[in-house]
Amino acid sequence: MNKYFERIFNGIVKENPTFVLMLGMCPTLAVTSSAKNGMGMGLATTVVLIMSNMIISALRKVIPDKVRIPAFIVIVASLVTIVEMLMHAYVKDLYATLGIYIPLIVVNCIILGRAESYASKNGVLLSACDGIGMGLGFTVGLTCIGLVREFLGNGSAFDAKILPSSYEPISIFIMAPGAFFVLACLTALQNKFKAPSATNVPHGSAISCGGNCASCTGTACVENHKILAEERRKKEEAEKQRKLEAAKRKKEETEKGEK
Repeated sequence: MNKYFERIFNGIVKENPTFVLMLGMCPTLAVTSSAKNGMGMGLATTVVLIMSNMIISALRKVIPDKVRIPAFIVIVASLVTIVEMLMHAYVKDLYATLGIYIPLIVVNCIILGRAESYASKNGVLLSACDGIGMGLGFTVGLTCIGLVREFLGNGSAFDAKILPSSYEPISIFIMAPGAFFVLACLTALQNKFKAPSATNVPHGSAISCGGNCASCTGTACVENHKILAEERRKKEEAEKQRKLEAAKRKKEETEKGEK
C-alpha cells in the first residue's frame, strides 16, 4: 500500500480519532446535536490539521526543541483564527451555532498530538496526508454521532425531515445527555464486537491505553518515550564524562603534589 494513502486510511479507519483513539471528546460531545454541526466542526478541524501539520513539518528542523510546544500552539492558533474569520464571513449560521468551540480547536488534543508525534518527525507530504486522514476520520466520527442524535431527537438528517409527523422525537438526544448516551452505546458495541479502540485492546497494542503514561505504548507515547530515552542517554553520557574529567583532574593534582 502506498505510504501516503496508508496515512489517510489509518486516520479514517485504523486510527480513527473518535471511534478508535477516542480523542477530542469535548467537541465530539458538545457540538454533535446535528449532523450539520458535526460535519462543520470536523471540516474546520481538518483544515487546521492539514495546514498545521505541513507548517510544523516544514519548520521541524528550525524550531528549537525546548520551545516546540509553544511554537506549535502559536502556529495552530494563527490557523484557527484564519478559519474562524472565514467561517464568520461565509457560514454565519454555523459559526453562531459552534460558538466558543471554534477557537477551542487550538487546544484540541488531536491537533497538538499529531504535531508532536508525527508532523515534527516526518516530511511535509506525509504530514499533510496524516492531517487529511485524521481530519476526515474526526469529521466522519462527529457526523455519524450527530446524525444519530438528530435522527432520534428530531426525526431529521442534515436539517431535512425524514420521519413522518406522527413520530414523537426523543428530544433528550439533541440535549447534552444525548451525547453521552450515544457515545456509551458506541463504546458498548465496540466492546461487544471486540472492535479495536483505545479502551478495549490488550496492553501492548499500538492504540492501548492503560492509564499509565510512563508505560503507555500508544502511537504518540512511543515516540515521546524515544525522545525521553535519548535525552536520558545524553544526560548519562554527560554525567559519565564529568566524572571522568573530575577523576583526571584529581589524579593530576595528586601527581603534582607528589612532585
